[in-house]
This record gives sequence, C-alpha cells and structure tokens, in this order.
Amino acid sequence: MSWGAIVVAAGRGTRFGSPKQLISVAGRPLLAWCLSTFATIDELGRVVVVTENEWLAQVDALARACLGEKYGGVVAGGSTRQQSVACGLAALDPACTRVFVHDGARPLVRADDVRAGMERTHAGQGAVLAAPVVDTIKVVDPRTMLVERTLERSRLWAAQTPQFATRDDLERAHASAAENRLDLTDDVALLEVAGTTVVVVPAHGENFKVTHPSDLARAEALLR
Repeated sequence: MSWGAIVVAAGRGTRFGSPKQLISVAGRPLLAWCLSTFATIDELGRVVVVTENEWLAQVDALARACLGEKYGGVVAGGSTRQQSVACGLAALDPACTRVFVHDGARPLVRADDVRAGMERTHAGQGAVLAAPVVDTIKVVDPRTMLVERTLERSRLWAAQTPQFATRDDLERAHASAAENRLDLTDDVALLEVAGTTVVVVPAHGENFKVTHPSDLARAEALLR
C-alpha cells in the first residue's frame, strides 16, 4: 500500500438546508459518487473521510458501503478546510506514503484523471487537477469596485481536486503553515509556500464543485 486519499466532506450545508454531502443526487448521496469512483482505483490503498461531528455515523455507514476494503476511517474535521485536511492526514494509515486530497462535493471526478495526477507526483513535486480559465479575469478594488488591471488569461488555471503530494511533503507543508499561522484555501497553496513544486494536470470532463443549489441540477443531469 502506497497511496491514500483524504476526502473532505465537512461542510454544514447551510445553503441547502441539510448536510450537502448526504443530499440525494441522481439516486445516491452526493458524497457516494466520488467514493465509488475511488473504490475502483487499484493503486489506492485507503480512503479517510472528514466530516462534521454530528454526521459521523451517517457518513461512516456510507463510506463503508462505498469503499469496502479501501475504507480507512471517518473523522471529525476542524473549523477550516486546512484543519480538516490535517485531521484526515493524522488519521491516514502510515503505510500510505503518498496522498491526494479531494472535495467530497466534486462528484464527477474521473478515475483516469486521478491516475494522471498520481503519475506526476514524487518527492519534491505535487500535482493538481485544473482547468484553463476561459473568462477574462479582472483585479478589482473591493472598496470602490473599480478595475485595477486585467490578468493574462493564457497563464491562468482554475485549481480543482484531487491535489496530490507525497505524505512527507504534505505533512511538512501543514506543519509549516501551522507554525507560521497561515490559513490557506487549498493544499497546493500550502505546498507552494513550503517550496514544493506543483504541476498542473489538465482535468477532463465536468469536475466542478457543488456549491450552490443550482449546481445540484447540473450534477443530476450529468450523472444520469
């Protein structure tokens, strides 16, 4: 066993009126879709799911059913995404020396994209699934809402998940962030600050994150 995964499903679902990870999408809980995909990846040893404390029992039953022998535990997360990933990393089987982190609200992740990210990961280099930005991006002054400048679109990519690293590199990045009191929005940012190179792996298909209720209808149509 070498590869492990951390699936972050710790949102409270305030936009949805119930825990988002357990909402039915195309006949299954949202979280079940990515877990079932990961269960098909032979190279993956264990999967740890991080969720809210009050949903531990429901998520645990779901994870066991979806993952089978790849089930690696369900743990309570922290108050931020970074803290939740750290909780999952601490719970992951020590035999998992490489790891990827995935948002449980991305149900359409593809196994071949995950494998492509795995192949680009080694000591000193992480990887991230991403898509080129198609909109023109403006930097705006938040006080006046005036445009300050336009970014060069050809160099911009939207980061997705999974995000991949060796366990040593990821643990070092989290330890450095905690020591320096940094709270960053994804693991690639942590790896960057810690000096780890990160390579972009183009994602295929619809690997979007279900964030708003309107995203559920889109995910439902694609999954069906």
